[in-house]
Amino acid sequence: MRKKSQTPGRIVNRRARYDYELGDSLVVGLQLTGAETKALRMGHGQLRGAYVTEKAGELWLINAQISGSSGINIPEDGQTRSRKLLAKRKEIDSLIAGRQAGNALVPTELLTGGRYIKLRLAVGRGKKRYDKRENIKRRQQEREAKRVTR
Repeated sequence: MRKKSQTPGRIVNRRARYDYELGDSLVVGLQLTGAETKALRMGHGQLRGAYVTEKAGELWLINAQISGSSGINIPEDGQTRSRKLLAKRKEIDSLIAGRQAGNALVPTELLTGGRYIKLRLAVGRGKKRYDKRENIKRRQQEREAKRVTR
């Protein structure tokens, strides 16, 4: 019996929802090599610790890890290299304006299901430690309320 992949077509940054209050999202393209594309389609990518920055009017994905496996050779220094994001000028300008307003551009998921590999970005504001504690406490109370009603 064959084992199914857990989430075909998506690599999710689960930490993003915990660390940021996410707002509007936008799907943009990525400039990748052939080996990186193949590795991502096999699910060998990770967005934990990745972020988006602006250099010379262009958006770049920094610190996203794409690791090779058997048959896919990605050198050690190339696994976390900076990758250019592909979007329309108007979209790039709106994201840069959101970033200058004190928000962060957070990569939330890599979409690998279609013909092209895309990245979903969200504009988010970083949560403070007490906000995170409040969320944990609220979730705990909801769980206990459900348990009592059963």
